[in-house]
Amino acid sequence: MQAEIQLQRLSYAFSEKHSLGPIDLVVGRGERVAVLGASGVGKSTLLALIAGLKSPRSGRIIVGGQDVVGPTPRVTVMLQRPALLPWATVSENVGLGLRFSGLARRDPAAAGRRVRELVDAVGLAGREGALPSELSGGQQQRVALARALAPEPEVLLLDEPFSALDIATREALRTDVRRIVRARNTTLVLVTHDVFDAAVTCDRALVFAGNPGRIDADMSVGEEGIEYLTEALRAA
Repeated sequence: MQAEIQLQRLSYAFSEKHSLGPIDLVVGRGERVAVLGASGVGKSTLLALIAGLKSPRSGRIIVGGQDVVGPTPRVTVMLQRPALLPWATVSENVGLGLRFSGLARRDPAAAGRRVRELVDAVGLAGREGALPSELSGGQQQRVALARALAPEPEVLLLDEPFSALDIATREALRTDVRRIVRARNTTLVLVTHDVFDAAVTCDRALVFAGNPGRIDADMSVGEEGIEYLTEALRAA
């Protein structure tokens, strides 16, 4: 499997007494990896480093064979809260990334097709003109997912995207995430506290412990692996 993400002796300092790494990690192209662990061990910071939103103290971050030195369209992030523009419609919110990438200006027809395709893929066909205030929490997260996928990133980073949802909505959305990223062969890194999120959405799990924040366990997961993953979390 070709490497999509490579972390080489990556470290980051929160303060003099709190740090992350050094971490060595390879994530293959199209691989789906969950990152679990207690609060404060650096899971969300790891995503910010991969996305180029934070700079490491030392080490290298390589995505698609290129060093990450700042934000890149090859990597997009979906957060716990959808953070939609309240005055913009579903289609306008989904197309926001295409405006920043320049596709909406260069080829409006192609941008429109991509927006329609993604709105349909996340199950919101017919709601293109709705405002965020007219959507449920789960629907808003679906819009955020489509917006993150619009630039066709090589890597999708999800930071606790299901945690604020009710159980039924959570189950449906994480199943849809797995289906969509598999269909596009998008590399996925998911930060979560929930072993079921990891088991349903991903094929591999990294259990983080601290301090310093580090990978304490690296294992394959699935429905049959939930018990082992739970035990690894308890031991971390």
